[in-house]
Amino acid sequence: MKQLLIATGLSGLLAFAAAAQQNHANRIISSSDSTFVTEAAQGGMAEVQLGKLATTRASNALVKQFGQRMVDDHSKINDQLKALATSKGMSLPTALDPKDETVKRRLSGLTGSAFDHAYMEDMVKDHKHDIAAFQHEADHGMDPDVKAFAAKTLPILQEHLRLAEQAQEQLKKK
Repeated sequence: MKQLLIATGLSGLLAFAAAAQQNHANRIISSSDSTFVTEAAQGGMAEVQLGKLATTRASNALVKQFGQRMVDDHSKINDQLKALATSKGMSLPTALDPKDETVKRRLSGLTGSAFDHAYMEDMVKDHKHDIAAFQHEADHGMDPDVKAFAAKTLPILQEHLRLAEQAQEQLKKK
């Protein structure tokens, strides 16, 4: 009886250890996946801040509308990314990276038509870059959850690019 209790206890302990090890393994992601998550978080944060700027500084209604769309969509995406990062034991940046901070400062000094053109130019360029990064992660990422996030977000980014290019074309006609 004593041996049965010991065997049962050991079996339970081994099962617990295996589950803990699997949980730890699920939280560790490759450095390339980790870099993607960090850069996606920084980019998403920038999209929200620049979108807010567009809602107050743009003179064109389409640009203002696009800015609000960036705030709404990227806030939701950022929340999803934060939950994913938390599940992987990662902490995300809380401040813009220097490149995005420079763009924000430059755009903050503009108003009206000058803002509209500069903001939409940045949005087209930025979304092309983002689409390439998200496509690469969706195709080549190691962590299945991070890959799924990238694949799920990709169509939204593609729609943003389409809208940004349309707005940019409208601005050229004026």
